[in-house]
Amino acid sequence: MGLLEIERCYDAIPRVSATTEEVGPFTLFRAVEGTSWNFYARPRLGLETEITPDDVRRLLARQTERDLPHAIEWVHEVTPSLLPAVRTALPSALPDADVAECPLLAMTGVANAGVVRDVLVTSDGPDMTETSRTNPTIRILTADDPELEMALGAVGAGFGGRDEVEPTDAGHRPALIEAGTLIVAAAYDEDGRIVGGGSAAPRGHTAELMGISTIPSARRQGYGAAVTRALVTELAQRGVTTLFLSAGSDDAASIYRSVGFERVGTACILESGGH
Repeated sequence: MGLLEIERCYDAIPRVSATTEEVGPFTLFRAVEGTSWNFYARPRLGLETEITPDDVRRLLARQTERDLPHAIEWVHEVTPSLLPAVRTALPSALPDADVAECPLLAMTGVANAGVVRDVLVTSDGPDMTETSRTNPTIRILTADDPELEMALGAVGAGFGGRDEVEPTDAGHRPALIEAGTLIVAAAYDEDGRIVGGGSAAPRGHTAELMGISTIPSARRQGYGAAVTRALVTELAQRGVTTLFLSAGSDDAASIYRSVGFERVGTACILESGGH
């Protein structure tokens, strides 16, 4: 698939919950009130000029002025000038920050692919072992689901390496679910406790898989794979034909490739909580 299709989806995903401001060659996405999470800046869609270190410094300064996290996301192959510009700007602008370079993978023909039965990957690491939990309970949550905030809390706990799950403010997510621009799945253990989940952001025939995670005590039991399968199935039913994701490691990326995803580029992420 083309990287420009992915780039258009990346640009469209935050717009349903954000206002935008053009800062030089960047689009700065600012979450609308009540969203409960922050966004980032991306190179402006269709940008044809090179980005300089001074462009990066001006963006970071604007994020400081707006009391926003210093965060930039981009596809290296689409905007190759940005990575060296960021690396040049960081020592003086954000000396403690760095850029994560994540494998960007994609799959086309989802509605007709065997991926629904074959996906065996989780964002908390490859699940290479057989599991006694061959049929974990997974639910696609509705906008008014009373367990939505617990599902979000379980994902957060998984990424934080904690078994203790506390509800997370759903913010603007119910409206996004109602509008069909967000899908959230929850995974349940045998006692009915939420132990993980994940989400997807469909935009037309393209969607990003995001934030698939389980709490540490529930890992390598099939929950992450089941969440992934449920999201892929739901997306296929909604007419999505192209999926993409950024893998957290080369190991995870290799397993995604084994079930039909192909590496198409590198997703770069600069993230710093400082202002």
